[in-house]
Amino acid sequence: MIDSHDLYLLTAALASVIALVVLIARLKMNPFIVLMTVSVALALITRMPPQNVIKSFETGVGATLGHIAIIVALGTMIGKMMAESGGAERIAQTLIQLFGEKRVPWAMAAVGFLVGLPVFFEVGFVLLVPIAFNVARRTGTSLILVGLPMVAGLSVVHGLVPPHPAAMLAVTAYNADIGRTVFYAVLIGIPTTIIAGPLYAKLIAPHIRLDLENPIAKQFIDDTSQRALPSFGLTVGTILLPIGLMLVGSWADSLSSLQSPVNGVLHLIGSADIALLVGAMASFITLGRMRGFSRETLLKFSEQCLAPTASITLLIGAGGGFGRILQDSGTSQAIINLALHAHISILFSAWLVAAVVRLATGSATVAMTMASGIVAPVAIHTGVRPELLTIATGAGSLILSDLNDGGLWLVKEYFGMRVAQTLKSWSVCETIISVVALLLTFGLSAVI
Repeated sequence: MIDSHDLYLLTAALASVIALVVLIARLKMNPFIVLMTVSVALALITRMPPQNVIKSFETGVGATLGHIAIIVALGTMIGKMMAESGGAERIAQTLIQLFGEKRVPWAMAAVGFLVGLPVFFEVGFVLLVPIAFNVARRTGTSLILVGLPMVAGLSVVHGLVPPHPAAMLAVTAYNADIGRTVFYAVLIGIPTTIIAGPLYAKLIAPHIRLDLENPIAKQFIDDTSQRALPSFGLTVGTILLPIGLMLVGSWADSLSSLQSPVNGVLHLIGSADIALLVGAMASFITLGRMRGFSRETLLKFSEQCLAPTASITLLIGAGGGFGRILQDSGTSQAIINLALHAHISILFSAWLVAAVVRLATGSATVAMTMASGIVAPVAIHTGVRPELLTIATGAGSLILSDLNDGGLWLVKEYFGMRVAQTLKSWSVCETIISVVALLLTFGLSAVI
């Protein structure tokens, strides 16, 4: 039984989510204003000290933007250079030639899965979204049909497959074998990506009509018919440079001794911010100066592309502020307590705890980290394979991208969707990933 206070907090949280959906999706109010207002209202209703409310919201905004704002800015610059040079067009042409127009959604799912292996979801998204825009334009198909498989691939590997940091923390908490975890995660991840990506996109795309005018997509699509396009290898190399640097960072402890200067340098250049900074500067050369653009033109490109991202970063930050209010008000803990009172199998418990933490905080990384810490002491005596516990926890951390999740606002704004459309496409896609991965984990546990 949950106590009356926890029940009150859960009811307040549910009411706040309903208010967000109604005010943003139904009444068409400004999402940033609504998120901030509802966050403050939730804090006061749950009896947070009034003097702590704004500080809590600002802490959530700052913590979220400290990670996201830099990635969005630098990734957008790389995307802008891909568009202006014709690099995104070259990749789009190559994918269409290799796979054919009918199989492009499958190609985008594969690209998302592979590119997402070494990088965070947000990094892979901002690097690949220009390709999705150009593929959709060239094939005349819905951006949902092309983009949803891509983000499904990115999300699956972000939540299930090491060496992503949260997955690695879960591997450590459960004392799992990393090699087997990767093997099982890929085994489960591939069919999960297929179901949540190309198959679900084909089902939902006809029911989502996007606006013809998408200001963010417009800056990544350029008329390159009057000039030669850069080579496929040069463009792909530019995209893979920051990904390669991040791989080096993840291998730093294997490539050098701990605490050594070399180890520190490898970790520095392998961080997402520095890797994308290097990638952006490289794109100014490979897709800029080498294509004949002047320094003045490159400056104009880098400044122009940031304006449309302002609303994205604000919304993502506000979502982080809402998530922080949920945590500081005790609502997140009440949700976790509810999950812990359920007497169920350990695999499902790991999934459920991660799922409710995800709903409470909006972060897959936080959900996986907290859930593995909560479940690990109990799991030691169950005899369940720790590798499967790691995957089940990751699956739970991906469920139902909600309004306090920065990923939802990222997908919504780039794809030019309304909130209701985003919930029907992206949030359902995430839920499919979570449930299918759990079912496949149960299936695998029955045969190994």
